[in-house]
Amino acid sequence: MSTYLAEFIGTMVLMILGIGVNAGLTLQGSYAKSAGWVVTTLGWGLAVTMAVFAVGSISGAHINPAVTLALAASGDFPFADVPGYIIAQMLGAITGATIIWLHYLPHWGKTDSPSDKLGVFSTGPAVPSRWANLLSEIIGTFVLIVGLLFIGANQFTEGLNPVVVGALIVVIGMALGGTTGFAINPARDLGPRIVHAVLPIKGKGGSNWSYAWIPVVGPLLGGVMGAFFYQAIFQGKTGPGFWAMSVATAVIAGLAVMEENGK
Repeated sequence: MSTYLAEFIGTMVLMILGIGVNAGLTLQGSYAKSAGWVVTTLGWGLAVTMAVFAVGSISGAHINPAVTLALAASGDFPFADVPGYIIAQMLGAITGATIIWLHYLPHWGKTDSPSDKLGVFSTGPAVPSRWANLLSEIIGTFVLIVGLLFIGANQFTEGLNPVVVGALIVVIGMALGGTTGFAINPARDLGPRIVHAVLPIKGKGGSNWSYAWIPVVGPLLGGVMGAFFYQAIFQGKTGPGFWAMSVATAVIAGLAVMEENGK
């Protein structure tokens, strides 16, 4: 199996299980309706675990453009492979989300709220605040990348790594996910949002494209910053990229504070 096909399959598995959890907790008529945020975070953590088990030995199971770009920026992954990985991840996300639409087909018409239907597919802010929402996605993905590098620096019993990665997703969701729904993965949000926009989902509203850039840009910035931070602190490697990303993050944090104080 090629690494690109592995990324497609891994991301598809992630979406089937993760978006499936969202659908089960959200759509009317589902036995899992209103099971709560703990189930959401556990479900997404286990979804990541299964995806890593599926293709980790083949492609490294990036299943996330932010991970792919962060590893390329740090020199641990060839830039030449980045476009192919991201295309595969996006196609996998679109395919997985489409499968969930089909799986829950009778439930869309029973669910009245258009925002609930969108929430099955993509993330949104609990409190809309452009710069603060962007900062939340940066911080969440920063923690993800640094956490993955921490995990990679340790030796675990064979087969345990995917479980530890899944646990990282769970704790990020519980600690940091309450603000924006912790996309921390551009493909995870953008792919299903495209599915929501294109498919004939009964009673759907708009796809909130005015917000859609935040769960794409935030994770990409946070991922690269996480990789540069790890190199600077744990490997003693600092360069222009680290300082540029530090300044950019500080500016966004400042804009978030100004935006909130100006309300």
